[in-house]
Amino acid sequence: MTQKITNPATPVPQTPALNDRDLLTDMLTVEKYITDAYSTAMNESSHSRLFEDVFSIFEESQRCQRDIFNTMFAYGWYSLEAVDAQKLQQTYQQFSGYMEQSPYQN
Repeated sequence: MTQKITNPATPVPQTPALNDRDLLTDMLTVEKYITDAYSTAMNESSHSRLFEDVFSIFEESQRCQRDIFNTMFAYGWYSLEAVDAQKLQQTYQQFSGYMEQSPYQN
């Protein structure tokens, strides 16, 4: 059985109108897409000044994303799944095996 890590959910009105949880969910989704797009832009920047400007905006967007996540988690609108130690160790070993096969290992 998977254990959820969460806070008690703050109630929101169950109406067709958008509530605070809906708005924060939308904002978090948008920030995830924005930071992904800025990451691509940084990878493809050929000019160092452009890279620095995009990187600065990326960091601000990443902070906004984290703040929204923390707010949603605090209100109980975002939960995480706890993973038992055995499953974590299995996943670690699986990906360690991938790294051993990589031609780019140190």
